[in-house]
Amino acid sequence: MAFLSDTIARVKPSPTIAVTTKAAELKAAGKDVIGLGAGEPDFDTPDNIKAAAKAAIDAGRTKYTPVDGIAELKKAICAKFARENGLNYTPAQITVGTGGKQTLYNALMATLNPGDEVIIPAPYWVSYPDMVLLAGGTPVAVECGIDSQFKLTPAQLEAAITPKTKWFIFNSPSNPTGAGYGRAELKGLTDVLMRHPHVWVMSDDMYEHLVFDDFEFVSPAQVEPGLYDRTLTCNGVSKSYAMTGWRIGYAAGPAALIKAMGTIQSQSTSNPCSIAQYAALEALTGPQDFLAENKKTFQRRRDLVVSMLNQCNGITCPRPEGAFYVYPDISGLIGKTSTGGASITDDEAFATALLEETGVAVVFGAAFGLSPNFRVSYATSDAALEEACGRIQKFCAGLR
Repeated sequence: MAFLSDTIARVKPSPTIAVTTKAAELKAAGKDVIGLGAGEPDFDTPDNIKAAAKAAIDAGRTKYTPVDGIAELKKAICAKFARENGLNYTPAQITVGTGGKQTLYNALMATLNPGDEVIIPAPYWVSYPDMVLLAGGTPVAVECGIDSQFKLTPAQLEAAITPKTKWFIFNSPSNPTGAGYGRAELKGLTDVLMRHPHVWVMSDDMYEHLVFDDFEFVSPAQVEPGLYDRTLTCNGVSKSYAMTGWRIGYAAGPAALIKAMGTIQSQSTSNPCSIAQYAALEALTGPQDFLAENKKTFQRRRDLVVSMLNQCNGITCPRPEGAFYVYPDISGLIGKTSTGGASITDDEAFATALLEETGVAVVFGAAFGLSPNFRVSYATSDAALEEACGRIQKFCAGLR
């Protein structure tokens, strides 16, 4: 359509949202569908957080707020970073956005010029490359395969950096793989970054509290204080606090960058929802004991899914350190034909046949920049996961 801009041609709709929508449509049409595509916890938002939102409404806190967040919330975010990450920020170094996605987008819009490159380890969250493209930059995907447990090596990072590199986007634990970088692994990457002072770090810590076994979460500026002045540490309440629909994300970084991000936000959305901000304030300052309980549940589900998927013919499923995703490899299934006659030419064909023949909705790996794989979100009940994995086992057993 000639009326539309060139920018819209550079980006594609979110594949994860497309899979969730398709599953919902099939369900509405009466098909027995189990959706493993959505990246959101199935837990309800804790009662104390909901009560804080209701109290905010009753107190009339329903007007405009400062563009990038109320003072009380910024103060609570500073306290969170000091308490949990050993990072000290002032409120002038904090921005609050409408979900984590907006803070990342604002930062890219505020900093990228045509020709600027952004290094993104693949597999990556589907939105990273498209946000870079929307902001006029060039995404540089670096493939991190199953042999390295889907993690970027220092040598790969070093090789990807050019004079045009503006940002390195880092996500641990990762969406879509759940892979987490331990302190020594992260130190290897930060040592490389210290040799390239023109490269800034965007650390997406959204799954910080969802780590398993004895894995210790660390963030880049925490591991290497020398990166503090060129790191944007991003987080939010969506995943840890089961608040995906409340749309509150936040970030901390150099005051000049935060101010520029606020300028972008002031001309796009203005302030995040006032009521959601007061709910987020309670999330960060209220009881935190449920986090450990939720983590226990997710770890049990991870172990169930990894075990059952590794029993499938032709599937290899690594055991991730965190988040609520697994990213199985299906190299052993490519070229086969399903009982329904579908040819498994790639991971998209696999996901399509799986949905149509078994009613299990997953997201194909090409959407995340690494094939042949698929992503399972295990943020659903044990019973649903057991049933879904059983169907996947049966589907794989029927491939010829």
